[in-house]
Amino acid sequence: MTPISDPRALAEEVRAIYRDWESRPIERGCIGRGDCCRFRATGRTPFLTRGEALVAAQAWRAAGRTTVEPAPDGACPFLKGNRCQIYEGRPFGCRTHFCDAAGGPATRKEVRDLIQRLEDIDHRLGGSGGVNLPAAVADAMSPAPRKRR
Repeated sequence: MTPISDPRALAEEVRAIYRDWESRPIERGCIGRGDCCRFRATGRTPFLTRGEALVAAQAWRAAGRTTVEPAPDGACPFLKGNRCQIYEGRPFGCRTHFCDAAGGPATRKEVRDLIQRLEDIDHRLGGSGGVNLPAAVADAMSPAPRKRR
C-alpha cells in the first residue's frame, strides 16, 4: 500500500474503522460508569497504534488541552469523574475490549479485520505496534513524535 503522509487523511481512516465497528450488529452499550477506565484497578491498559493515538490527541486538543498528564490514581488521563473527555475519539480497545458493563470483550474474530487496518495505518505512520495509552497519546501530542523501535 502506498504510504500516506497526510496525518489528517490517516486520522480519517482511523475514524472510518471506528464507524465500521459501530455499524456491526454486535450487542454492546457503554453506560458511562468509567470502571473500565481505572487502569490500575482493572489491571488493563489499552495499547494504541499511532493512528489511534493521533485521533485521541486530536480529540484532546479539541477539548482545549495541550498536554497529557498521568492520573495520580492510575486511571485513564482522559477520565474526569466517570466521563471520558474524548469519548468520540476514544481508542479501539476502549470500544471493544475492556468494559464488562458494555458487553465484555469482543472476540478476535469480530475485530480481526479492523485491527489489521489499524496496524496498516500504524505501519504507514512509522509505528511498530501498540503502545500503552498514556505514552502513545503523550507522544502524539508532542510537536515531533518519536520513531518507535
